[in-house]
Amino acid sequence: MIAETLAAVMTKNALITAFLVVAILVWASYFLSDKLTRGHIHGSAIAIAVGLILAYIGGRYTGGTRGIADVPLFAGFAIMGGAMFRDFAIIATAFGAHLDELKKAGLIGGISVVIGVVLSFSVGAVTAVAFGYSDAVSITTIGAGAATYIVGPVTGTALGAGSDVIALSVAAGLIKSILVMIGTPLVAGRIGLNNPYSAMIYGGLMGTTSGVAAGLAATDPKLVPYGAMTATFYTGVGCLIAPSVLFLVVRMFT
Repeated sequence: MIAETLAAVMTKNALITAFLVVAILVWASYFLSDKLTRGHIHGSAIAIAVGLILAYIGGRYTGGTRGIADVPLFAGFAIMGGAMFRDFAIIATAFGAHLDELKKAGLIGGISVVIGVVLSFSVGAVTAVAFGYSDAVSITTIGAGAATYIVGPVTGTALGAGSDVIALSVAAGLIKSILVMIGTPLVAGRIGLNNPYSAMIYGGLMGTTSGVAAGLAATDPKLVPYGAMTATFYTGVGCLIAPSVLFLVVRMFT
């Protein structure tokens, strides 16, 4: 009886339930990161991996399309995981940055964003071709997904790509994000990633805001706002040039 009442209350307050579950998941992930990996794999990377597994299980269990949000008890994840909270979290990171430090990035910071988008797009486009995709729309969409998992769907929707190709673009972006999360603290010492200036350039080159933020959090939390700032610009630039300039370039060669 108590369990049924509790389940009813949690279902009725689905968004609060989602926050509670995420809080427990994040706490457990950071605990595992500290005890099992001694911080080498950041807690956020573990949390995202577990979240993806839960989403898959939820989708398989319900046969739905929204992952674990199709389970009534966890319906709040549809809102919590939506664009509104995502964009709010990304924008909120900017408030920890100092304007004087941002100005130091200057032209180099801007160039790093363009180079990062084009480089990631190129790798994704080549991979798409290697796996048998030959039309410009599919190649561009998957290439954009390799930039970030936000740029991919935006580009695919603008170009009229199929849902399967858009899903692949999201998967490519998620893999990149997780690799950046895990790899950033491992290479930080070797590439001089220890100051706001280098963090801004790194964010511009890597681009994935979630991956850069989590990776820098594991390296030095003070660097997160700077890397996240240029990574956010990276997403904007990708959404601008991927379905336009880069698509036209791809179409020239297909």
